[in-house]
Amino acid sequence: MEVWSRAQVLAAAPDDASRRAATPLTATRLWSESGRGAEGLLWGRCRGSATYAVVADPGRSYACSCPSRKSPCKHALALLLRWADGLVPPGDEPAWVSAAAGSRREPRPAEEREPDTDAAAARVAERRAKVTAGLEELDRWLHDQVRTGLSVWERRAWTHVEGVAARMVDAQAPGVAGMLRGLPGLLARDAWPEHLLGALAGLHLLVVAHRGLDRLPDDLAATVRARVGYPVAKAAVLARPGLVDHWWALGAVDSLDGRLETRRVWLWGPATRSWALLLSFAVPGAGLDESVAVGQVVHGAVHRYPGAAEHRVLLGEQLPVEEDAVREVQGASPAEPVAGAEGRWAAQVGADPWATRMPAVLRAVPVPPSRPGEPWHLADPDGSAVRLVTGTPDPWPLLAASGGRPVDVFGEWGPAGFSPVRLVERDAVGARLLAVA
Repeated sequence: MEVWSRAQVLAAAPDDASRRAATPLTATRLWSESGRGAEGLLWGRCRGSATYAVVADPGRSYACSCPSRKSPCKHALALLLRWADGLVPPGDEPAWVSAAAGSRREPRPAEEREPDTDAAAARVAERRAKVTAGLEELDRWLHDQVRTGLSVWERRAWTHVEGVAARMVDAQAPGVAGMLRGLPGLLARDAWPEHLLGALAGLHLLVVAHRGLDRLPDDLAATVRARVGYPVAKAAVLARPGLVDHWWALGAVDSLDGRLETRRVWLWGPATRSWALLLSFAVPGAGLDESVAVGQVVHGAVHRYPGAAEHRVLLGEQLPVEEDAVREVQGASPAEPVAGAEGRWAAQVGADPWATRMPAVLRAVPVPPSRPGEPWHLADPDGSAVRLVTGTPDPWPLLAASGGRPVDVFGEWGPAGFSPVRLVERDAVGARLLAVA
């Protein structure tokens, strides 16, 4: 059975309260005797106020010994989330599973193992209708923000968006919910009304694009679906053509998005001169994917998710890596001037108007502000510059490492500027990736 994405699991919840209650229950320490069968049945014991026996047949039936009358209950949802995160190992079904499932478990007829294309099409149409209704409601809310003005955001930005974000989750548009929950953070920027208005306009553009989804080019339509939050099966991604290269992991960025930890590992392929992104998610405490470490070179194919200017990939078949190949990869620098990266960013936004980041290695000089309170920049010798966006106000260590000369800095380019992640230093032995502190 195809493993569900987290978005598919959350879409199966009976209400938003169940979604919120399920997330803390995914911690590994709360689960025992957990496993999955060959035909997709999941089981486990979850420790809460008592220890509950949980059995889930995804998309068909759910059973739990807790007193809740919801189906799936929060314990079954937590089990499904663990399954989506790859935390439920295969195993032999214990004897207690049949008793725990009781009458709610039905035998799986052999004929149901064949894909039901009509049922699948009906599910797709049903989800599309839910998303469309939710986005129309969102568009009315967006018009209200512009009509009444943005001053109210200074007083209650978070409460202003949480209700409509939860409504987008109910409408099976989790990507839109994430975009909404990121709006309050814009108030920390200078000239925040301009940034906020731009973000609201981007959401309106997404609503309009979804209305005309069937008329869009395939790549742009895939981008719209991804931004809204339609799931894409891993099997479908792996079935797409692979791009073979020696992929160098130049940096990783961890972030906390709501109640979900995210890790972005950026890969550079020197032969194809292309970037790839490994994206992983985990609930706090569950641990993020560490299969590819910063500085590692992976030889093999990557399979790109559909979409315009899409970087996200899945790793396919991997091949042995020779030591000489590692040195060759590290010697082929992806560094570019600020002006070149600026052109790439413009092209990416042209292909994907909702883009939030682009990887780049800039060969430039850190420039401190001429007056207090002004931002730092990375500048080319010809004067082209980009604003530095850092977690600390004054990136003096970066300036000290450069010695006032151009250096290669890996980071993420976005609407607010360039966020440095790693300093790329080279010597006779090879390349070193130093964290920018």
